[in-house]
Amino acid sequence: MKHKETGLSALGLSMMALGTVVGGSFFLGSSIAIRTAGPAILIAYLLGGGLVYLILFALSEMTVADADPGSFRTFAQKAFGPGVGFVVGWVYWTGLVLAMSSEAAAVSLFIRVWYPQISLPVLGSSVIIGVTLINLLGADRLSKLESGLAAIKLLAVVGFIVTALALVAGLVPGSAPVGFGALREEPFFPEGIVGIAGSMLIVMFTYAGFEIIGLAASETADPHRTVPRAIAYTVLGLVGLYTAAIALLLPLIPIADLTEEVSPLVAALEAKNVGWAAGVMNVILVTAILSTMLAATFGLGRMMRSLASEGYAPLWLKDKGDIPYKGIIFSGLGMLLGFSLSFFLPRSIYLFLVSAGGFSLLFTYVVILMTHYKFRSTYGCPPKGKCQLPGYPYTSWLAIGGLIAIIASMPLIPGQGSGLAAGLAFLLFFFLCYLVSKHVKK
Repeated sequence: MKHKETGLSALGLSMMALGTVVGGSFFLGSSIAIRTAGPAILIAYLLGGGLVYLILFALSEMTVADADPGSFRTFAQKAFGPGVGFVVGWVYWTGLVLAMSSEAAAVSLFIRVWYPQISLPVLGSSVIIGVTLINLLGADRLSKLESGLAAIKLLAVVGFIVTALALVAGLVPGSAPVGFGALREEPFFPEGIVGIAGSMLIVMFTYAGFEIIGLAASETADPHRTVPRAIAYTVLGLVGLYTAAIALLLPLIPIADLTEEVSPLVAALEAKNVGWAAGVMNVILVTAILSTMLAATFGLGRMMRSLASEGYAPLWLKDKGDIPYKGIIFSGLGMLLGFSLSFFLPRSIYLFLVSAGGFSLLFTYVVILMTHYKFRSTYGCPPKGKCQLPGYPYTSWLAIGGLIAIIASMPLIPGQGSGLAAGLAFLLFFFLCYLVSKHVKK
């Protein structure tokens, strides 16, 4: 494949990945994971970071060998056949569309704080339409905007870390050092291993989106150098920021005071009378979710183009240019449909559908690792690159086992069993769709 003379840089690619990852699931949803695991949530975030490291470098080795726009979907198809390629592509697309439609519902609530006269359906629909239109401008322009939005989010996390560190160390004038604070009263393993296992689905969801590095690899000038560098920046940035923020949050507020309605970062600062945090964090939350939706839509459009080019989606979705206009618009329409479910279906059914997003992504990661294992067994190290995954094949099986364990533990945690059931239903549905399409082609 001929690569472009200009394209995404390693920093631009990593900022796009960070833009996808650091979203509402961390700024708002991490409180659920903290309540589930207690202070041991730090172990969960480190374990999640380790899994991200292994998955990304497995994906990187295949991407260096073949920077196909379809990324892991195409790799899985080459390794295991067209049925797997069909199912993986559609399960990933559906899971991410549902996740982004829920992000649209969340961001409309935050925007309504400033514009209470505008209805939630109008706000959410406007956000989805705006995100879709911006994606039509192309990778270079999107990368510049995404880098700016991602920088705001990352600076917000860094700002929280600095402020929390000052409170803990007693560097704020007029306030005594917090020290270990609320941590003194918290058992480290309140629920034991079950608590860590129960938090892992949410933790992995806060990391979700990093796989966009593979989907965007074809839009880089030199993927052999750019992709590995982007992975290193992404993994180190994510693990460092997440663990530091959570570690400094825990002394500031009792875990029992955290709720999913309020960002744990805001709750922790307000508990220490840093009252301006709520207004500022509302701006950050909106920025974070918009950034996540922009980057996710970038990946969704390219996944749909890959499916259509293989004949796994309607022919009218085929795109030949650099920008997959039809795939982006179709994904935007999918998000509008998912968003509308929150208003036209009972809330329990909507949550049932959205919870399948976590399963869909975990399933995709298992397929990436299994595909890489077969890739290395067949071809060895990628051409023009180095074997980057340390400890192969043992680390491959360790990561696969870890992901399967997270999936298997879902029924043990209230609310997660429905996600597993919905995810399995998606797998069966798309497998049947593949069989039908295969029969029709004959």
